[in-house]
Amino acid sequence: LLNINVGGKLFQIAYKVLAQYPITRLGKLALYTDPVKKLQLCDDYLVQKNEYFFDRDPSIFHYIFHFYRSGVLWMMDEMCPSNFVEEIEYWGIHLKYSQRCCRILFEEKRDELSEYLKIEKELEAELEPLESGAQFDGKFLGRFRKMVWNLIENPYSSVPAKIIAVMSSFFVLISIVGMTLSTVEEMKNKTGKMWMEQMEMICAIFFTSEYLMRLISSSSFKNFLRAAFNAIDLVAILPFYIQILFENMEDGDMQYHEELHKVENVSKLGKVLKLIKLMRIFRILKLARHSTGLRAFSFTMRQCYQQVCCLLLFIAMGVFTFSALIHSVEHDVPGTDFTSIPCAWWWAAVSLSTVGYGDTVPDTILGRMVAFVCISFGIILNGMPISILYNKFSDYYAKLKAHEMSQ
Repeated sequence: LLNINVGGKLFQIAYKVLAQYPITRLGKLALYTDPVKKLQLCDDYLVQKNEYFFDRDPSIFHYIFHFYRSGVLWMMDEMCPSNFVEEIEYWGIHLKYSQRCCRILFEEKRDELSEYLKIEKELEAELEPLESGAQFDGKFLGRFRKMVWNLIENPYSSVPAKIIAVMSSFFVLISIVGMTLSTVEEMKNKTGKMWMEQMEMICAIFFTSEYLMRLISSSSFKNFLRAAFNAIDLVAILPFYIQILFENMEDGDMQYHEELHKVENVSKLGKVLKLIKLMRIFRILKLARHSTGLRAFSFTMRQCYQQVCCLLLFIAMGVFTFSALIHSVEHDVPGTDFTSIPCAWWWAAVSLSTVGYGDTVPDTILGRMVAFVCISFGIILNGMPISILYNKFSDYYAKLKAHEMSQ
C-alpha cells in the first residue's frame, strides 16, 4: 500500500490500483523507482512513517480516492467548479472519467460561474472612471488637473463636485424643456424666441465648459475621445455652434442668392439647420452619466442583445407571415387596405405588438380569424422575454447601486 497524507489526513491505496492510471500524479508516484523523481511529485516525504505528503484540500481528495477505487470520478453540486478543476488538474485526472450526467451538470455550473464573474467584472467597470487620481502624479499641472478631475468625474469627492453633477443634470433638463417649448406656436413670437435663444446659449456655455474641463483633466487624449460619454457630451454642444455657423452663412449669402434667384439653396440650408437643431435631443443621454437606472438599462441591453435580436427576428417572421396570410384572404374585398403584402406589414406590426390602432382592419370572417391568431401569437411572443429582461435589469440595477454606495 502507498501511504498518502493529504492536508493531514491519511489515505492508503494499493500500488497495483495506481499503476492502472500511469499518467496521473499518483500513478507516476507508484511506478517511479527513482527517489528524486518521487520527491518532485509530492510536497514532502516522512521517512519514519513512509508517507508522501501533499499540501492539498483533503475534502476534494476524497473524490480522487474514490476514483482510484472505483474508476469513476464523482462530483457533488456543492463543490466550487473552479476549485475542483484546479485540484483534479493537479492530480492529473481528466473530467472524461466522470459520468456523462455529472459532467454535463458540472460544465453548465462552471459556465454559469464564468458568466457571473464576467458580468460582475463588467458591472464594476461600468462605474469605474476611465482614469484615476493617481495617474496625474508627476505630470504637467498634475495637482490642478487632479482637482478638476475630482470636480467633474467624482461627484462623491466633495460638496462642489456634487453640486456640479446636479447642475449638469439640471441644465440637461432645462435644455430639453427649452427645445420642446421652442416648437410651441405661442412661443414663436419675438419675445419667446429671444428667451429660448438665451436659454440655449446659457446651456451651451455650461456644456462647453464642462466638456473642456473633462478634456483638461484627461491624462490620455486618445482614451478621452474613445469614451462613449465624452462623445455624447460633444454631440450635445456641437449643434449650437453649427447652428451659429449656418445662420451666419445664411445671412451672408442671402443677398447673393436673391440676386441669382437661387433661393433653393437657402431652403436646403434651412432644412439642414432644422436637422442640426433636432440633434439637441441627444442631450438627454447625458443624464446616463449620473443615473444608475439608465446605466443599468444600457448594461441590460448589452448583456441581453442575443435575446433582443431573437425577439426582433420572431417579430419580423410574424410580420411577414401574417401580412401574407391577411393579404391572401382580404385582397379580393372591395375597398380593402390590404392591396399588397407590403401594405399589410403595418397592420401585422401593430397587431403583433398588441397595440392595434384600428386604422386597418380585416372585413371578412376568415381575415378576422387570421387577426385573432396574429394577436394571440403577439401576446405569447411579447410575454416570453419580458420576465428575463426585467429580472436581469433589477439584478444589474441592485448590483450597480450597491457598488456605487460602496464607493
